[in-house]
Amino acid sequence: MKPYYQDKWVTIYHGDCREILPQLDVKVDLVLTSPPYDDLRDYGGQGWHFDGMAPTIFNCVKDGGYCIWIIGDQTINGGETLSSFNQAIEFCAAGFKLHDTMIYLKDGFAFPEATRYQPVFEYMFVLVRGKPSYFNPIKRKTVYGAITELEHERQKDGSISAVNMRYRLETGNVGNVWLYGTGYLKTSKNPDVFKHPCAFPEQLASDHIYSWSNHNNLILDPFLGSGTTCYCAKKLNRYSIGIEIEEKYCEIAAKRCSQEVMELNV
Repeated sequence: MKPYYQDKWVTIYHGDCREILPQLDVKVDLVLTSPPYDDLRDYGGQGWHFDGMAPTIFNCVKDGGYCIWIIGDQTINGGETLSSFNQAIEFCAAGFKLHDTMIYLKDGFAFPEATRYQPVFEYMFVLVRGKPSYFNPIKRKTVYGAITELEHERQKDGSISAVNMRYRLETGNVGNVWLYGTGYLKTSKNPDVFKHPCAFPEQLASDHIYSWSNHNNLILDPFLGSGTTCYCAKKLNRYSIGIEIEEKYCEIAAKRCSQEVMELNV
């Protein structure tokens, strides 16, 4: 099968991932993707159904490897579709374990809600095949797991007692709720990215790739979109395969990945 684009680090295929993946017969260390869930966006008029996707993904992940499935739910007639949870259950039925349920928290929202709080997050299901092979925790200033500090005050009888408790910011493992800026030139500094209706932030992709893979590992995004996963994998010295059904997005992804990138040696 001829790639749409290929260089030392990146290979991109144009077509339906359900047809292409069985032909590739590859085993990857990490799948990182956000599928076109429900009908929240128009992805070039391409239809997609989840049926059969979970076992297809499972079969292409190495033992000890991960699948990061970023998903949300559409609200129809006042109720959420529950697509996210149903898909997580199907992944587990296919053989994955749900290693962690993470939250992708956005710094804003697109459409104001009249009868509920604004939807500002998506689920990031961290699925693992067997026993996890690697984990590279991100270290940042965080209150999660921080040591509490007690403020003391001398009482009238001369004793000293704690009157207040607070968290101290310290460098440590981050929590499983990740906040990112979204919107024009926040998701990415590349204007071409915004020709895609729902690209996820470059920092989000980089954080997951760093956390769940190592140098020279192979990363897969079966719903590549504007190419963020492959672009960030290249920067982090990982090989990657991207599959995208809409050709105009393949063009964007290929253009991004063909550019020289400054490798992040982490």
